[in-house]
Amino acid sequence: MSNFKIEQIYTGCIAHAAYYIENNGEAAIFDPLREVQPYIDRANADNAKIKYVFLTHFHADFVSGHLDLSRKTGAGIVYGPNAKPAYEITTAEDGQTFDLGGYTIKVIHTPGHTMESTTFLLIDENSEEHGIITGDTLFIGDVGRPDLAQHVIADLTQDKLARHLYHSLREKIMPLADHLTVYPNHGAGSACGKMMSTETTDTLGNQKKTNYALQDMTEDEFVDSVLTGLTTPPPYFPENVLMNIKGYESLDNVLEKAKQPLTPAEFEVVATESKALVLDTRDASEFAKKFIPNSVNMGLNGSFAMWVGEMIPDIKQEILLVTDEGKEEESMIRLSRIGFDQTIGYLKGGIDAWTAANFETDSVERISAKELESVNLEETKVFDIRKKSEFDSEHLVGAINVPLNEINRHLAEFPEEEKFIIHCAGGYRSMIASSILKQRGWGNFSDVKEGFDGIRESGLEVTEYVCPTTLL
Repeated sequence: MSNFKIEQIYTGCIAHAAYYIENNGEAAIFDPLREVQPYIDRANADNAKIKYVFLTHFHADFVSGHLDLSRKTGAGIVYGPNAKPAYEITTAEDGQTFDLGGYTIKVIHTPGHTMESTTFLLIDENSEEHGIITGDTLFIGDVGRPDLAQHVIADLTQDKLARHLYHSLREKIMPLADHLTVYPNHGAGSACGKMMSTETTDTLGNQKKTNYALQDMTEDEFVDSVLTGLTTPPPYFPENVLMNIKGYESLDNVLEKAKQPLTPAEFEVVATESKALVLDTRDASEFAKKFIPNSVNMGLNGSFAMWVGEMIPDIKQEILLVTDEGKEEESMIRLSRIGFDQTIGYLKGGIDAWTAANFETDSVERISAKELESVNLEETKVFDIRKKSEFDSEHLVGAINVPLNEINRHLAEFPEEEKFIIHCAGGYRSMIASSILKQRGWGNFSDVKEGFDGIRESGLEVTEYVCPTTLL
């Protein structure tokens, strides 16, 4: 009798799903994150040995933990066809099978998101197929964007990969049985797709009915549909791909260098003499009250890694951390998940130690949506820093849209003398914007702490909701 188990290990801040499979004392990990100890602990709890680390493709949105996991456990690293990294792997052939304690994992080569993209079919001891681990080939409600590889290899155009994806889906995935469970690599919020569901698993049969990319259409129609509405990928994506191909420094070594506690005096010296970015990972409400001048706020309580990767252009940027006490290592790990490995220290004792040492602090004025009602909006500009699609759906009448990821290109639009207001959806992104504006010399503004969520519930006039034609 089979003791087979499969677990989805979902990490919400980067909308990522890894998978743990175990059968009869042998385990496999699919698409692991950079920090590998949780997978080792999970296998140890089952008295299982990790035999394989399977990769569905060279990831762009995170640095995979396959190298550290293989080094620590002796597990073999398996990629599908066409994978040629700078380290030892098993390059599987289309249709090849791997045994896991009597359980079978079958390789299905499904190029399209990338050329090495592979789906893994799960088959039990009775030859019953029951699931597919699809990587970025098939999501719930979407498919992997085919435009990323061209940023690493120019010849792999988005049109060429989209056509590969069309055939992979129709010739490799859709002929499979409807009852199979689809286990994708990402869910809603990931930049690897454009309209992923908040659900993280589904049956293949339901996806055939509901997923726009699996409907009856010509190859040209598919290409047009898949490529329409894609946003510019974050700048760290190509860098992460190269790290996953070429290899990278062990996370243990990265953390050892990062765990340098600095007194306020030491912190000030390093911050002044280096070109390090001071990154404050506290909650927006706490950051607003007091922070180190010129520091940037990206709170751990939101889409931290995504915004770090979007707003800090160089993954080699040296970083000094200000965190809540006890959150230092978590901040370092979450930076390294996307290849930001150059943390050089942190403020020991956090912001309280800084103020106790009588060093200067700054603050951001925050107002409630109720207080915004008393502002003369005919004379005061309001900047909405949500995505264009959010703004187009519904916004405060008269507001100006400057999406957060474009703010550095539109600084000239913010008044230098007159007071202005900024807001996002709920206060997280607007505090990132506030810290950037403060860093650039602006101080004459207020942030709406509840964001548009509060504005919608207030007495302020907003546009009527119009369903957007595309989800950007």
